Amino acid sequence: MKDIHFTYQDDSELWLEDVISNHHEEALARTNSLLAQTEEDENGCWVSGTTQRPKVRFHGRQVAVARFVYCVLNREVLDQATVIRHRCHNELCCRPDHLVPGSVADNKRDDWDFWANGVDFDLL
Repeated sequence: MKDIHFTYQDDSELWLEDVISNHHEEALARTNSLLAQTEEDENGCWVSGTTQRPKVRFHGRQVAVARFVYCVLNREVLDQATVIRHRCHNELCCRPDHLVPGSVADNKRDDWDFWANGVDFDLL
């Protein structure tokens, strides 16, 4: 008997898959527009001047700008369990080279390391 494997894709995965497969050029233009609206702060982070984590609405869904930027630029579909970690530890930052995917546990370890040692600017 053959093994049957099922995979489950949550709504966010299906939406991202559609965006990357069918609307990538439009999403890329939106990403570039979002990044053009940012300013570089003293730590090299690209921030938009908001006081809370910036969000974007695209094709019927609202997502964090950092997640949208990462997924569109890397053509990567992330599940809901995967978070976007900020190597700069600035949740307002959307600079692509400051963003990496990981688990909630990875993100928590980043926080502990930051609290103990501060930002490692060699990583940025």
